[in-house]
Amino acid sequence: MTITVGDKLPQGTLLRVGANGPEAVDTADLAQGRVALFGVPGAFTGTCTNAHMPSFVRNADAFRDKGVSRIVCVTVNDPFVADAWAKSTGAQDAGIEVLADADGSLTRALGLNFDAPPAGLYGRTKRYAALLKDGTFEALDVEDSPGQCGVSAGEALLEKV
Repeated sequence: MTITVGDKLPQGTLLRVGANGPEAVDTADLAQGRVALFGVPGAFTGTCTNAHMPSFVRNADAFRDKGVSRIVCVTVNDPFVADAWAKSTGAQDAGIEVLADADGSLTRALGLNFDAPPAGLYGRTKRYAALLKDGTFEALDVEDSPGQCGVSAGEALLEKV
């Protein structure tokens, strides 16, 4: 079943690269305050790199001005790819956390997983944007196609903050 507005963020563990290598990030850490959360099918893929991430990078300060304490991107990649992508897109400089759902377990718990064999994508997350308040989904928009970035763009979510 797909997560909906009013549901709680499922318990899970994501990964990021720390000073000594991969570090676990408990989703409970994302259940504090207001968090802009968005998911991308894959780091370094076209729409993710050229449209989705830039929409959050250019609006990062506007989210913070409206009381969003964290901006978090989830990608079904390993933490090293997520880290390299964060640096190459300007996400890191904008204060956007790019976290790896390396095994796709959070994505499956959200009910947002999909496969696109022709593109070599398996167990990836649908493109989405959500607003969480203390771990509860206040807003959630999921794209109909992984190649689209409209309802999940930073500007669209910013209007809901």
